[in-house]
Amino acid sequence: MSPPPDTIRIVNGYDKKTAYTYYPILVVGAGESGIALGARLKEEDFDQFRIFERQAGLGGTWWSNRYLGVACDVWTSLHPGGAEIYGYLSSICEKYHFVDKIQFNTDVSELRWLNEEQVWEATLTHMVPGTGDLSRKEKERRIAENGKESVYLRQELVRARIVCSCAGGLVEPNAWPSSIPGRDTFEGPVFHSARWDHNVPLRDKNVVVIGTGCSAAQFVPLLTKEPYNAKSITQIMRSPPWVVPKPQEPFGRENYEKYSPTVFSTVPGLAFLFRLICFASGEKDWYTIFEDNSWNHKTRKKLEAQMVARMRAMVPEKYHEMLTPDYSIGCKRRIFDAAWYESLNDPKIELTTKPITKVSSHSVTIGPGRQYPDPKNEESRVPTDEETVPADVIILGNGFEVTTWLHPLKIRGKNGEYMQDVWDARGGPQAYLGLAMDGFPNLFIIFGPNTATGHSSVILASENMVEYTIKAIKKILHGEITTAEIKKESVVAWTKTVQERLKRTVFNGGYITTLGGAGFASQFQSAGDDETTITGDVWNLSAYSGLEIDVGAGDGKVYTLILKDDQVQVKRDDGRERAGVSWEAQFRVDAPDRTREEVKGKKLWVPWSALKPTYRGKEKKDAEQLRVSEIRRLGFMMRSYFGSQQGDFRLELNSVSARAQPSESAEIIQV
Repeated sequence: MSPPPDTIRIVNGYDKKTAYTYYPILVVGAGESGIALGARLKEEDFDQFRIFERQAGLGGTWWSNRYLGVACDVWTSLHPGGAEIYGYLSSICEKYHFVDKIQFNTDVSELRWLNEEQVWEATLTHMVPGTGDLSRKEKERRIAENGKESVYLRQELVRARIVCSCAGGLVEPNAWPSSIPGRDTFEGPVFHSARWDHNVPLRDKNVVVIGTGCSAAQFVPLLTKEPYNAKSITQIMRSPPWVVPKPQEPFGRENYEKYSPTVFSTVPGLAFLFRLICFASGEKDWYTIFEDNSWNHKTRKKLEAQMVARMRAMVPEKYHEMLTPDYSIGCKRRIFDAAWYESLNDPKIELTTKPITKVSSHSVTIGPGRQYPDPKNEESRVPTDEETVPADVIILGNGFEVTTWLHPLKIRGKNGEYMQDVWDARGGPQAYLGLAMDGFPNLFIIFGPNTATGHSSVILASENMVEYTIKAIKKILHGEITTAEIKKESVVAWTKTVQERLKRTVFNGGYITTLGGAGFASQFQSAGDDETTITGDVWNLSAYSGLEIDVGAGDGKVYTLILKDDQVQVKRDDGRERAGVSWEAQFRVDAPDRTREEVKGKKLWVPWSALKPTYRGKEKKDAEQLRVSEIRRLGFMMRSYFGSQQGDFRLELNSVSARAQPSESAEIIQV
């Protein structure tokens, strides 16, 4: 006899102090992943679940991102608008009859596993309708002005047997850097592309756009056209993206939109074949761009040359240098573009890499200096002079807060440890198949760590994780097992395999030809000569697996190379200081038969494997840290984290002892 079905119910309902609502399945987030999970649960004839969504509507990314020209993926066209994608997701909820299972304006702020009851206790924060759509900064501002009750209504404790986190990443927008002088004096509207204010008129306005990522590439070309017709656009770029041609619909977009729905629905297997071709095309990119071996080096170089030539043929000559990336294609997200490059020929649009140095009531000052190319590059012709440009509206296209998984959700497992602390102790976010963590039973993370590939469909990946989750959920709901928990050794082994494989990808092996545009500095010292600086030459990340530095000592002494960020004051946009993280490696400059003058200016090679992590500043809960697991991406992360900051990232080479010998684990580096 099968066990009775698990149902949503009120427990201890008559006792106000101990009463709570119990859910067999609690889902966090009503984006694409949450909707996919809801549909599969209904297909399994199980409807005793609840989806809690912080925002005021379903769709996740497609609810929050409503900027001009937002588009992605494949429906009636290869790149349909956000409204169509939202409509599709909404129709799935209607088709499977679970719109009533979604509770909006409700934030799941904390999860705690109860060992005795073998269930999760969830803290729900009920919000004033619509305030879930606000960014963290906007909520903080509203609370400061109108009190906490202007955002939050009440908290509620509920319990759930199974929790599935379907929290997305492209939701919480990055803030406007607070370090810019005069920011509070600006009298015009300021908004992020992910919180587009459609009530702001742009006609005949001078608009400043910060950012050149995928979102900006979509909305900037539209700003000077009807019905928006902005007077001028000044677009500020930190570093150039790799821009590749946007795939075009077979037989043209108009014919595709008109005939493809009928053709795909009537010709057996055609829709599947077309999607297979799209999938295969993405997988081809993986093997030609993202893998890292001698063949990939050649294919990337060839593709990069083609993309640079395409860029030079499409944009004005004054942009050729600043739009030529200095890193491998694939290291950062590519832009599939059909309009941005062409829009740079519009006299109303001006692209610059000068940083914003001051904001006034109706203008911004850019420069002196530039963010790209390296301002120390004396051969560059990219301008560095100071300039004041008019500004009526400022639009932020500077990305999202995606560096901390599941943030701000706090999850406390069966051992009393928070997941973020477990990840910190192990060197960074990890989960078996990106889905499950030991110590956190009956918890499934849809699209967790190490699942975003950069070359294929997010929907494909999340649907695969939903299928895996359903298999485990069925066993729990059918009474075959009480809890499902992955073993620690499986998580560790999986993470090790992923990290080893990542070493053979462009993320680790891609090159950076120059590094220093953010004011990077170096300092090399030895124990001799009263610890005077030997050389202060610039350094860079190059070739494929380590750090190349210029140093002038060949005396056989033992040195410690320290990469660290705790020597300078670096603050996040919310004003909090970052905790310092260091990586250290001991090695000997082994050239006893040469004089210092003979080796001065020579290069040392330090493999990433020689660097050992050391944490500085233990405020892990209050400060965002560079992840030790991503040391092999240090160069890219430094550009990401420090590219818009003032101050230096210091590289120090300090002597440990003039007489010490290298330890067994030391890396011996030849000059």
